[in-house]
Amino acid sequence: MHFKTPLLFVAALATATLIPSCANHPLDSMVGLARYHAYDLPTQLPSNPNNVRVKVSLSKQRAYVMEGSKMLLAMPVSVGTPQTPTHAGSYTIFNKEAKHRASTHGYAYSGNQVQQTFLAKKPAGWSFKGTPMPYWCEFAPNYGFHTGWIKHTPCTHGCIRMHENLSPKFFRLVKVGTPVNIAYSQAEDATAGNIPLPPDAGPLPDYPGSMYVGDGYFSQHKTPVYQ
Repeated sequence: MHFKTPLLFVAALATATLIPSCANHPLDSMVGLARYHAYDLPTQLPSNPNNVRVKVSLSKQRAYVMEGSKMLLAMPVSVGTPQTPTHAGSYTIFNKEAKHRASTHGYAYSGNQVQQTFLAKKPAGWSFKGTPMPYWCEFAPNYGFHTGWIKHTPCTHGCIRMHENLSPKFFRLVKVGTPVNIAYSQAEDATAGNIPLPPDAGPLPDYPGSMYVGDGYFSQHKTPVYQ
């Protein structure tokens, strides 16, 4: 699964620059989840969407959306662990779905109780909804770019997680047919790899289960702004 560690929930409940800076950063006065929510990066729309391509650096955990030699978006991502890696190779985005849900894992719910689980293990009599994977861009069968908690070390089952404020931007920049190259490193690591990072999501509190069972997580992002 691609969110936090499995928990039992009771449902109720920045713009940054591409050049790193250590002083007077807009997020410096914020902490925790507020700092995570405020994180954003500048993004440019392409002149010709047919010329857009995506490059992913596994070692840096970065994704670069390019139009020729022009950088449209450089962003941190989370990739697969050594045990469940994101495989290097050349791919093509062949499926896009803004409100995608997983089919085998997600959230069982009954009344006000919500439990993260696998479909095959849901409690008898409970309803089930798959894990929300907003702004899904599939590049290999069952592997795609999607919104998820960004951590500073590899943590996924092979998918590529994007920050909630950057995933809708990425979704707009790419289309079915956009090429994707995933490699240990990319040339852009040297020029754009040191972008400011959001807080490591690992220590942050998770959203309530109701966010994932309902549609709340699909709209949990800032309104995209493009340069």
